[in-house]
Parts: sequence; C-alpha cells; structure tokens
Amino acid sequence: MKDKATLRRQILDLVREFHAADAPRPFLPGSDPVRYSGRFFDERELVNLVDSSLDFWLTAGRYADDFEAGLAAYLGVDNTLLVNSGSSANLVAFAALTSPKLKDRRVKPGDEVITVAAGFPTTVAPMVQHRAVPVFVDVELGTYVPVMEQIESALSPQTKAVMIAHTMGVPYAVREVREFCDRHNLWLIEDNCDALGTRYEDRLTATFGDLASFSFYPAHHITMGEGGAVAVANDELARIARSMRDWGRDCYCAGGENNTCGKRFAQQFGTLPFGYDHKYVYSHIGYNLKVTDMQAAIGVAQLAKIDEFIAARKRNHAALEAGLKKHEQHLILHVAPPPADPSWFGYVITVRPEAPFTRAGLVNALETARIETRNLFAGNLLRHPAFADIEHRVVGSLANTDLITTNTFFIGVYPGLTEAMIQHVIATFDQFIAAQTH
Repeated sequence: MKDKATLRRQILDLVREFHAADAPRPFLPGSDPVRYSGRFFDERELVNLVDSSLDFWLTAGRYADDFEAGLAAYLGVDNTLLVNSGSSANLVAFAALTSPKLKDRRVKPGDEVITVAAGFPTTVAPMVQHRAVPVFVDVELGTYVPVMEQIESALSPQTKAVMIAHTMGVPYAVREVREFCDRHNLWLIEDNCDALGTRYEDRLTATFGDLASFSFYPAHHITMGEGGAVAVANDELARIARSMRDWGRDCYCAGGENNTCGKRFAQQFGTLPFGYDHKYVYSHIGYNLKVTDMQAAIGVAQLAKIDEFIAARKRNHAALEAGLKKHEQHLILHVAPPPADPSWFGYVITVRPEAPFTRAGLVNALETARIETRNLFAGNLLRHPAFADIEHRVVGSLANTDLITTNTFFIGVYPGLTEAMIQHVIATFDQFIAAQTH
C-alpha cells in the first residue's frame, strides 16, 4: 500500500496534468467576452488548493500563516491579518479604532471621519454602523481621489479619523495626509482594496496609515475567491484588530494553541471570577471574519506573482491610454498625480458633458461588442437608498461626484487581457465615436 506522502505527490501531479489539458484558443472579437477583471491563475493555485484540501484543516492554518507572513514581507510591515473579504477588512480596521483600549483616542458615536462619497459603500458603512459621522468631500476628475485642500477643509473639532480609498489604484496625497493626521492627532485608514502594489513617492500605499485594508475578491489584483487583509502599523492596534476579527476575545493565541501569554488562569477581567479562562474572555464586540486555509492556499500562489500581475496591469493601462488619447476631446482619460506609481485596478473614463454622446450610448456599444464595463462603484453614495438618511456632513460641492454618477465608467486592465482584446476595445471606441461625430 502506498504511503500518504506518495499518494499526495501523485494527486498533485494529476492536478498539474488536469490544468495542462485546458488549452487556450484564439480570441474571437465580438464573440468572446473582454472581461473587466477576473481570476487569473495557473496550475500553482490548483495544486495549492488541492494540497490544502488534503490536510482537511477547515479554518485558517499553515497556508494562512504563510500568506500573512508573505504579505507583511511584501509591504515591509510587522502585522497583517487575513479576513474573509475586503469589506470585512474595512470593518475590522474601523472597529479597531472604537476599542476602549485606545482611551481618549477612541472613535465614539458622533465623532467625524473624513471620506469621499464617490466610492465603494463598504468604505463608509463601518462608520455608519459604529454611529460615527462621515464627512464627505469631492474628488477630482481623471484621478477620482480628493486633493489635499479638500481634505483639510473638512477638519472640525469633532474629527477623529480619515478613511479614504486609493480609488482604482490611484493614490491620494497620502504622505501629506499622513502629516495632516499627525498634526491633528487623527487616525488614518487607507482603503487599499483597489491598490495593492501602488506606490506614492516610491513607498507602497497601505504603509502610511495606522491601518490599511485589502480585498482578494476575483476582480482584484490577487484573489482567494473571497478574502481580504488588514495591515496594522503597531502591535497594540494589531492585537485589537485581531480581537475584532476573532469573536472579540481578549486571548490572542493562534488556533490550536494555548496559554501564549503564560497567564491563562491568573488574571482578573471585569467582574469575572479571578483566573477565568483567558481563552473565553471577551474585550470587544467582535465578529468571526477569518478565512479558510483553502482560500489562503490560493492566495499564497497568487502573492508570488504580484510583480508580474502589476506589470501586466501597467502595460494594459498604457496601451489603452495610447489608443484612446485621440478621443480626449470627448473623454476625460484616467491619470495619476506626478508622485504616484499606480498599480491600476481598471481604466476609468468620464464622458465629457459637452460630448455628442452619453455614457449610456458608449457603454451600450461596448457591451454589444462583448466588452464588459462597470460604473465607478456607487457614484454618489448619498444618492443611494441605504445612505439617503444617514447622519453626515458635506464640505463644499459634490459636483464632480455627481458627474461621476452620470458620466463615468471603467473597463479592464487585468492580466488576462491579450493584445488582441485591447485592440478590439480601442477599435470599438473608434467606431462608436466616429459614428457619433460625423
């Protein structure tokens, strides 16, 4: 009878053969879809996934540990923790700031958080869920992030934090925002879900904030299917964030471990009996937001390819920029501020208000040609039913945000795109705009 190690090797070899049997075929313009994003993988992800399944360790385990260590090393930070989605990462990051352990710096109901309305809902949702007050500023067209003056104008005596996304991979002036937060004793959360690998002044985003979030949904730079992570700047915040992720418990032992602190039965907590088992003491109103090890196994293979993926996204973005530049009279094209080196999430386009066509017309032509499009997330969040009645404050005008709601969309730059696909995209723009302008 074969031993288990031999059987495992044979199974994984068959997985490699299985993947190799799926041969690619030529792209057929107008027939095959051009995705806006999606999973991009090879046999390494499948091998890791099956390898993990053979362990039958159904919660976070060795692959989760490897991924957390790998992401921390890539970022150059001490603390990262895996969660089950980018939205959960935002929730954990913000919830950490509400911990009583932070004393006077704790974010409490009624405290204000500077953010933008032109974004994804789960950047703002944790503020609402914790009864903080989002303060919305407008963004710039082309970059889709706010400028420093807009953020500064939102400051009030009630401000406790700034939480803004690096939209579609384009960073806001995050060094300057960090300095602004330091001057005014504010927390900074970088929503980095769209920006893994983006740099600002040659420093990776997600390393400026007190906390930062990542998403590993299939549309993002790397994927686990579902998954996310939080990067944390110091050990105290990391312990709080881990507690929020892990049911709110005070204990920080890894799964399957006991008595890491050496005081499991020798501490006093609240009015519990002295020596109450530390593994069952709860210091926060928390959640269970962990991943499975099978998800993490996919992520380990994906993380090893991050530089390759980023290079492909930059290459595809540059090809679209070159092909669409002739249409700048009618389209506001995607740009980044000079200190930025984006790891692009997509290629964002705004139809100019004076153009002889609408977003709806252009998007319909693209979708008819099997080219996927997506709106720039929620547009103006405050125009959605879920956010219509939240307590909030708006600073200045949201004119650009409203224009984004009606005129902006994006197309893909992910590594699965081929040169033939990109040429099909550019040709479809050319044909549609020519028909509208002659």
